[in-house]
Amino acid sequence: MRRREFLGALSSAAAAWPFAARAQQPEIPVIGFLYPTSFETEADRVRAFRQGLKDSDYVEGENVTIEYRWADNQIDRLPELAAELVRQRVAVIAATGGRPVVLAAKAATTTIPIVFLIGEDPVNLGLVTSLARPGGNLTGINFFAVELAAKRLELLRELVPGTTRVAVLVNPANAANTEATVRDVEAAARTMGLQIRVINANTNREIDAAFATFIREPPDALFVSSGPLFTSRRVQLALLAGRYGIPAIYAGRQNAEAGGLMSYGASLTDAIRQVGVFTGRILKGAKPQDMPVVQATKFELVINIQSARILGITVPQTLLSRADEVIE
Repeated sequence: MRRREFLGALSSAAAAWPFAARAQQPEIPVIGFLYPTSFETEADRVRAFRQGLKDSDYVEGENVTIEYRWADNQIDRLPELAAELVRQRVAVIAATGGRPVVLAAKAATTTIPIVFLIGEDPVNLGLVTSLARPGGNLTGINFFAVELAAKRLELLRELVPGTTRVAVLVNPANAANTEATVRDVEAAARTMGLQIRVINANTNREIDAAFATFIREPPDALFVSSGPLFTSRRVQLALLAGRYGIPAIYAGRQNAEAGGLMSYGASLTDAIRQVGVFTGRILKGAKPQDMPVVQATKFELVINIQSARILGITVPQTLLSRADEVIE
């Protein structure tokens, strides 16, 4: 080969190297994160999800991208938001805000893996064939939001021993959750000899109106059902409970941190971290149909002593000794 031809071939090969190198670089996977509320109210959960990804060797902005879709408490937006993620061709969808979110994601795709976080039985909801072998494109974490209703009622009576009348605040828009909660609370109340009054609230104004009824019919205590609405409105609930002088128990620690008197439930921070771990495993090649649904094992009793003082309640030492966290 002549010298000029050799140098020309060498130059052409060198020019092609950057393109070949780029072609060999692995494509950064994209995760879809679907949630019914807003980032402003759920920043802690986003951090927990990112930590789970990090535990699986994925760091947002470095080797993975996350597409967030927030419904801002407009549940009817969830189907379209889920469809957007499908059109984005995300590798996995993390559906972590309860039944409406998971069902929206499930309806949007039968092929993209979905990792859920849900407080109801995923088998009864038709999300998976069994906990041990999900069998489809969904798997995830079950955190017993509804099943703990009776336990919360027991703790509420222990905190306020003279309780006979309990108001139960539920969200009628979350029909399955409400039905199961009312069923379990009523059954437990019969055993304890308590009177139950169910109050519906699906908006901020309806929450205000629910508390306004306490002027005419004051309960001894308030049981707040689980669900994204009551988590996102935790400050409003704490302020109203203090204003009306009603001791209340909630499902999540976020409510107690926001000034609520007491909460008992699965650690959602730990549960959503596990969602991140599951998502990372799927990105590495695991199939959701072969990944058993994990049931939450970490539960938290959180008591806000400052709120107890405002309400004039002396928290029994038996409760304080069992609390996972006491907020001063």
